[in-house]
Amino acid sequence: MTIITTIEDLRILAKKRVPRMFYDYADAGSWTESTYRANSDDFAKIKFRQRVAVNLVDRTTRTTMIGQDVAMPVALAPTGLTGMQHADGEILAARAAERFGVPFTLSTMSICSIEDVAAHTSKPFWFQLYVMKDREFVNRLIDRAKAARCSALVLTLDLQVLGQRHKDIRNGMTAPPRMTLANIVNLMTKPRWCMGILRTPRRGFGNIVGHASDVSDMSSLSAWTSQQFDPALSWADVEWIKRRWGGKLIIKGIMDEQDARLAADSGADALIVSNHGGRQLDGAQSSIGALPAIVEAVGKRIEVHMDGGVRSGQDVIRALALGAKGVYIGRPFLYGLGAMGEQGVTKCLEIIRNELDLTMAFCGLRDVNDVDGKILLPGTF
Repeated sequence: MTIITTIEDLRILAKKRVPRMFYDYADAGSWTESTYRANSDDFAKIKFRQRVAVNLVDRTTRTTMIGQDVAMPVALAPTGLTGMQHADGEILAARAAERFGVPFTLSTMSICSIEDVAAHTSKPFWFQLYVMKDREFVNRLIDRAKAARCSALVLTLDLQVLGQRHKDIRNGMTAPPRMTLANIVNLMTKPRWCMGILRTPRRGFGNIVGHASDVSDMSSLSAWTSQQFDPALSWADVEWIKRRWGGKLIIKGIMDEQDARLAADSGADALIVSNHGGRQLDGAQSSIGALPAIVEAVGKRIEVHMDGGVRSGQDVIRALALGAKGVYIGRPFLYGLGAMGEQGVTKCLEIIRNELDLTMAFCGLRDVNDVDGKILLPGTF
């Protein structure tokens, strides 16, 4: 594929180049995947009002997210096992985001460690934290994020228990992959991926190996999560983490107005309306469907962001029109990474910014900060 114009083009190329278990890990939801599909399908129902004969000179997509200047109101979402989409994937994605001027969020469940990413970037990035039963491990993660000069902590609350994703079970998903006959046959068709993985020492969970106590085998994601994700997580833990961190705090995984009020009460700087990309509670509302009510409930008290189903710059502007101050992309940048490495992540961001800019123009806007519900057709949202 020599001409890439959409995120879908990147997805098709990534599917060809990434081993099946890791492509499926990224491009899947839980159970029937109804929420995973609704996340993107519900965006398409929202229609724009086209305007003409408006001065469109000097358009800008620049704005801020939690006070940080950004080239557009888009951040790279925290995604586990990013380094299995492409060798050194977290480092490559962080570098692409830094050059483009948008935030990169490193997952706790990353392949490249906090220190790896910090050593290969020159500006602060964001770090996403899961609350584990081992609170000393959580303490050490926070200290490592501080030492790496991370400028925001993204606290994910919607993974107290792990949703069941049928494709991962069928594929026997592990990192690195087990050398079963089926996996060997599939890997033989992915020479580019294999060569990259063979050249890098980063093949396990970099934030965990050598840092977690009493965990000897890090080859299985499910084993770690079943041992350590904390079903007893409470808002008291959120308060403790906020005090312990002391910096900008973003709470991820809010889908309910009552939870949104509790997030605002916690003193966090922002919340993310998110159903974990449809990977947790199947049958839940889409993120874009939940967004307006949460903005109405707490939008004047806390910065509201969203993720889930964003596949274009048009989806970004739809979310902004419904009150979001920032949008996160996960699968789109993973497609770009799997397709073309660092260049693919940059291509993903270029596609989204171009679509955002052109849609603003067609709606008669010059500044992304002026986007509001007036650009949408009533009755379509």
